Amino acid sequence: MQGLKLTLHARKVRKAIIPAGGFGTRLFPATKAVKKEFFPIIDREGRAKPVILAIVEEAISAGIEEIGIVVQPGDRALFEEFFKAPPPGELFKKLSPQNQEYSQYLQDLGSKIKFLNQDKPEGYGYAVFCAKEWVKDEPFLLMLGDHVYSSDTGTSCADQLLDAYKQVNQSVVSLTTLPAESLHKSGCVTGIWQESNSILSVTQLAEKPTIEYARQHLRVEGMAEDQFLCIFGLYVLTPKIFEFLENNIQNNFRDEKGEFQLTSCLDQLQQQEGMTGYIVNGKCYDTGLPDPYRQTMIDFRNAQQ
Repeated sequence: MQGLKLTLHARKVRKAIIPAGGFGTRLFPATKAVKKEFFPIIDREGRAKPVILAIVEEAISAGIEEIGIVVQPGDRALFEEFFKAPPPGELFKKLSPQNQEYSQYLQDLGSKIKFLNQDKPEGYGYAVFCAKEWVKDEPFLLMLGDHVYSSDTGTSCADQLLDAYKQVNQSVVSLTTLPAESLHKSGCVTGIWQESNSILSVTQLAEKPTIEYARQHLRVEGMAEDQFLCIFGLYVLTPKIFEFLENNIQNNFRDEKGEFQLTSCLDQLQQQEGMTGYIVNGKCYDTGLPDPYRQTMIDFRNAQQ
């Protein structure tokens, strides 16, 4: 990150939040039978694993010590059984020795996981707010519960973001370049380059802007026409974000769907503390929609080779 002004003594990021309390309406009726976080993907070893496990492993790869998974109370037992208990006796005996070892590996991961209750489905911002008391006054890594990642380098996508945070000591949002026709499904940012095509001082964030709005307000110098910087699905945030989330909830500031969202609070955080955008060297796979999930099944394993 040459050319970036270094800020010493950035506080270590020890915790990650993974909101996993949504119903998965876009994958209905499959989600009536299986939580979307437990949809399978295939890793580079050919092992079938649920999406939530790949996300947890991404966090661990970045040196995260504790993971808070935000769940609906009625789903908690399902998550706990997966991460904290081996298969029942007779089933465990039928596993190969390698899979018996893997079962222990899952429990070892489970020892680092805390399940946080989300009492009602009130949107992504509300889910993040449910982790406030657990996070306390620490910076944290925020991950989407239906996205998996594959790095183009030897450093995982999450670890790249944490490295950027250590350099700038302020909130960092991961970015990727998307065409205008994809803006309807992503948050979008603009700002000023600090390091060309890599590091951006963010000046504005917008949630799923129209193409017209983006063309007028969200262009970034040097980028091709109708190419924009969009959120990749990973964040390192300071605990100040909870103040803005709490204010929205207390004042009932909801979006057009009636939900409490995160992006408007990120924009407030940027205005008060500053925010850095980091273009990730890697790919993000969305498993929360049928067609992208199908493509993830095809591409994810090969991307890790």
